[in-house]
Amino acid sequence: MAKQTLQLGRRWYVLHTYSGYEENVKHNLEQRIESFDMQDKIFNVLVPKEKKIKIKNSKRTTIEEKVFPGYVLVEMIVTDDSWYVVRNTPNVTGFIGSGTTPTPIDPKEMDALQKRMGVDEPTHKIDVEIDETVRITDGPFKNFEGKVSNVDEARGKVKVLVSMFGRETPVELDALQIKKI
Repeated sequence: MAKQTLQLGRRWYVLHTYSGYEENVKHNLEQRIESFDMQDKIFNVLVPKEKKIKIKNSKRTTIEEKVFPGYVLVEMIVTDDSWYVVRNTPNVTGFIGSGTTPTPIDPKEMDALQKRMGVDEPTHKIDVEIDETVRITDGPFKNFEGKVSNVDEARGKVKVLVSMFGRETPVELDALQIKKI
């Protein structure tokens, strides 16, 4: 970023990293900020994550899933020094932007992302897709087979079409009540 004009003010920028190394980059960058005494120019390092409920073997577990695998967000004032510290952090492949100039994230987008990450209620991670055949494992339709017609991850519900009396009948079930065939 040789002789770039200073971009005054704190802004959020996106770093591209090797996928799977996001936490490593965050840790390394935080150490570099301290050792290079850049706390006045680099303020926050963030790996965007959200909580999801994943159902596996009929058990609900809450997991944190990366919103953007391979990317880390940095709140900073871009100067030659701060750019150098961030850009030369191990496993960082570069800033998102044109050429050597990083492009800041729109503040509205950042607010939306922070709201998404700050949601206390985890969303359900349901491991079936529409038109997939499943077996019902619990409730009045136990051992029936049907086709998934709708998946509602927010509520943890699945709508399954079950053949009864010569026609398909939609049945809404909890995601724990079905199993892939």
